[in-house]
Amino acid sequence: MTKPLDSDLLNYIVEHHINPGDQLPSLNDLSDELGINVGKLREQLEVARALGLVDVRTRTGIRTRPYEFLPAIRLSLLFGLARDKHLFESFTELRNKIEMSFWYDAVVLLTEDDKVELRQLVDTAKQKLSNTRFIQIPHAEHRKFHLLIFSRLENPFVQGLLEAYWDAYEAVEMNTYADLHYWQEAWNYHARIIENIDEKNFIGALEAFIEHTRLLRTRFEAALDDDALDGVNTLSPQQVKES
Repeated sequence: MTKPLDSDLLNYIVEHHINPGDQLPSLNDLSDELGINVGKLREQLEVARALGLVDVRTRTGIRTRPYEFLPAIRLSLLFGLARDKHLFESFTELRNKIEMSFWYDAVVLLTEDDKVELRQLVDTAKQKLSNTRFIQIPHAEHRKFHLLIFSRLENPFVQGLLEAYWDAYEAVEMNTYADLHYWQEAWNYHARIIENIDEKNFIGALEAFIEHTRLLRTRFEAALDDDALDGVNTLSPQQVKES
């Protein structure tokens, strides 16, 4: 029978129907059972850890984890960005298409508590941006706002790709200094999005999101070009901090 995975350890988990949270035998016991040397199993274990498929702890041993797509896509994505930060533009295009495609499926699942939280995020972000003494970039609110909209979808691949986007956003430092007008305009779009969701005008909410992505495209075309940052009217480190 053909093994589905190029890993004796992962094949063992699948074939023995080991559930998330269950403990695996020790590497020595697995080595005896599978007829594979411990060194090879240890290499496979490190790969499984990097993919977020298992946890390894001194007291509890090796345990399987619930499946998530995020660890695998994040590892590959961050490596790619470390080699070429301009790949962020391509990944952003993918993220935007995913959010547009799943928009209606996502927003109809939002609860009243979710909508209250979305409004609170907008209010908090605007307060941070209007603080005349010490402006704060509302990055945490920005990330949470977008992920919350899609949080009710039961699709690990969509969830993983969208969350990886925000890790990439931070990796290329899109969450740091920017033109104040950009942030104010961005949160005006966020306010429009939740207002339309409240009114069940999901088309209007999507239109506001699409306009928002165009705003972002203009910004990262400048931000990803180091030379283009010279002379841009940005907030200084003394005026702003990331929240």
